[in-house]
This record gives sequence, C-alpha cells and structure tokens, in this order.
Amino acid sequence: MSQTRRRYAKLIEAAEYLGVTDRTIRQMIADGRLTGYRNGNRIVRVDLNEVDAVMKPFGGAA
Repeated sequence: MSQTRRRYAKLIEAAEYLGVTDRTIRQMIADGRLTGYRNGNRIVRVDLNEVDAVMKPFGGAA
C-alpha cells in the first residue's frame, strides 16, 4: 500500500498556492472542505495534497 507523504503548508502558503486569501483557506477549513492540522495552540497547517484534491474541474474540458 503506497501512502502519499503529506505536504504541510502554512495557511498563507496554501493561499498563495491557490491564488486566494488566507481567509478563504480558513473558511475552507471551517466548512469542511479542507482539514486543518494543529501543532500547539497557534500553529495551523494544511496538506497541499488535500488542497489539490478539493479542486474540481468544470466547463468544456470536464
């Protein structure tokens, strides 16, 4: 069984990756589209593999 290694990123890094604001990433965590991973009280990370997975194609090529 092959498991993909998690690619943890800060919220601001994930936001830059998608071209959105960190507030959008926080909202995606709040509404369940993304999982937030906490280490301590303040450090929150997301897995960029999950960020990739939530992106859905649409339009003519979908």
